Amino acid sequence: MSKTIFITGASTGLGKATAVLFAQKGWKVIATMRKPEDAGELSQLGGVSVLPLDVTDPEQISSTVAKALELADVDVLFNNAGYGLAGPFEGATDEQLVRQLDTNLLGVMRVTQAFLPHFRMRQSGLIVTTTSIGGLVAFPFNSVYHATKWALEGWSESLAFELAPFGIGVKTVSPGGIKTDFAGRSLVLTQHAAYATELQKAMSRFSDPQRTQQASTAEQIAKVVWEAVTDGQQQLRYVAGRDAQDLYAQRQQVGVEAFRKGIQQAFLGDPTGEK
Repeated sequence: MSKTIFITGASTGLGKATAVLFAQKGWKVIATMRKPEDAGELSQLGGVSVLPLDVTDPEQISSTVAKALELADVDVLFNNAGYGLAGPFEGATDEQLVRQLDTNLLGVMRVTQAFLPHFRMRQSGLIVTTTSIGGLVAFPFNSVYHATKWALEGWSESLAFELAPFGIGVKTVSPGGIKTDFAGRSLVLTQHAAYATELQKAMSRFSDPQRTQQASTAEQIAKVVWEAVTDGQQQLRYVAGRDAQDLYAQRQQVGVEAFRKGIQQAFLGDPTGEK
């Protein structure tokens, strides 16, 4: 009997790649997105159902989850919807702050909460959430994005304890760079003239071809999601992609403060301005 996975943010990138992979593996897939008309090839795949879902809309979450549970006995929830907010924190508008937290953090919490009665009653289920290497380490000019991703890591770690007695697992997948159009489609920039010089330094480092070449494809990260779902392990975190694994290992090896100094030098140079 085939199993079912419910995926948020499935129209492009990692969400779409994961939907395709699980469908190819014989799973039923409920692929959700804000605009179902953007589903493209997903709507043509066997075993895939496309439903509308804006994770910032509590009413739609309730109705879409109810519809999904009418379609299938969902085994796995994959929280993947999200986007990046970058730039100087001082320049962030209140609207930008609210939208970032509403989508990346509260959206995940709302969708998960909607599925908990179902998982608890069946005494099984798995919640997998896309965080980021940015939920385990931090870079300049990404403070609000990091706030959401670090929050998801802590929330997941705590939630795992309370759901374990009901047979419900909790896992995170923390990718590094992914070769998608995330930077163009899913990145919002704040503006503040006072930070222009430092921002330019950081952004040039982010876009360095040597750095971007280390990024994984969405399909490679989708395989890590598959591993997290099917390996039967009680493991919480799956750091995904060579770049993310190297960064996380370096932070653990040298310690937090030494790692921070390395990030400072790499992205912004010496803070004192000395050579």
